[in-house]
Amino acid sequence: MRRSTRSRPPSGNARTKRLLAAGATLAVFGGVVAVTQISSAGDRRANQQARPASAACVEPSPGATAPEARGATTTRTWQNGRWVVNHWGDGQQTVEECVDTRDGTDDATTGTLAVACPDVVSRLPQVPDRARAEVDRNLNALQTQITAADQRLAAEANADEAFIRSSVLNPLANQRRATLNRITNAIDRFGPRPRGLANLATCQVQPVDNTNEGDDDGSDNGGDNGGNNGGNNGLDVLANNCNNSQLQAHDGFQNGNRCISTAFGEVGSAANNPSLLITDFPQQIDRNEGFSIRVSTRNLIRDRFLPAGQGGYYLESSLLNEQGLTRGHFHTACRMLNNTDEAPAPEPVPAFFVATEDGGGGAQPDEVTIQIPGLPESGLAQCAVWAGDGSHRIPMSERANQTPAFDAVRIQVN
Repeated sequence: MRRSTRSRPPSGNARTKRLLAAGATLAVFGGVVAVTQISSAGDRRANQQARPASAACVEPSPGATAPEARGATTTRTWQNGRWVVNHWGDGQQTVEECVDTRDGTDDATTGTLAVACPDVVSRLPQVPDRARAEVDRNLNALQTQITAADQRLAAEANADEAFIRSSVLNPLANQRRATLNRITNAIDRFGPRPRGLANLATCQVQPVDNTNEGDDDGSDNGGDNGGNNGGNNGLDVLANNCNNSQLQAHDGFQNGNRCISTAFGEVGSAANNPSLLITDFPQQIDRNEGFSIRVSTRNLIRDRFLPAGQGGYYLESSLLNEQGLTRGHFHTACRMLNNTDEAPAPEPVPAFFVATEDGGGGAQPDEVTIQIPGLPESGLAQCAVWAGDGSHRIPMSERANQTPAFDAVRIQVN
């Protein structure tokens, strides 16, 4: 097998700038929508027809544009007898899509505003039994605080950004900070002290579309969200739909604290389940030095991509082609590891991200080379690749003990 060589940075410095934080607390981060694109940024949502009046234009984030063509959100390269299409970006807004939709009036949104807060439950360690009751009380208090803030927003429908920040978001942050501190102390008394919960205090507001709230496919799979009622193989299933969920319905945009009613869809046989592997990568590079990663995929038809920035996230069920192979694409991302002794925080935007959909792939393994223009920070980088179906889920497998289509390597950045 031929090994790829490291490429030097293209002429005309192709580095993209790190995302500048949107100045307004209400800024809704848009999606790269030029052709197709995907994001790992959990709380960010693109909907230019429903942006707050204060939404700010921002510079493209790392990897938002192609290294060879600054400003381009998709590129085509000829590899192994076929065109390979790369969708650049991480769900942020690019300069091309950074348009001001304000009309000069106070009513610059077409949707209802709602509070969006970072998820706390997913950031908790295992809660000791003796702390469980207090933690649960405070988790309920966090939800009550959000509900009250939503009610205040509804009562002040024409309020400007300054009022919302001072009268809704800042008081909510103070309440959450105190509640998160109580959760931290409760767990700390009986187990390892959770880290970083205070960072989850700040919330945003964003437009929401409730048109599909409560939708389902008309099938309860045996009844309500819980129960052992004949349709669950004798198991005590807590939920298999969103009928009794207290969370807002997911609408295809990249938001957490939602319930997704989209059916999982089609899963192939074990021999047809997707797999992939990084077959070539550099052990070390210099800061801002371009390099390449070679990826081999098997049983993944790379022909399906619903733009996450346009509301295609978790919107479509998984689909197989006529040979029973998963239709989708794959992703490549690099992030810097500040600590190799504990799992990194999941929410930061990676230093590099691209999604690849080229119409290739099949039952036999083939390879695609991903060109990375460089990483801006020194240290240890983790570069990962993983498969996605058409709507960005890691493809399902027939058995629980099959390794998913995922691989990662570490690269020293000098």
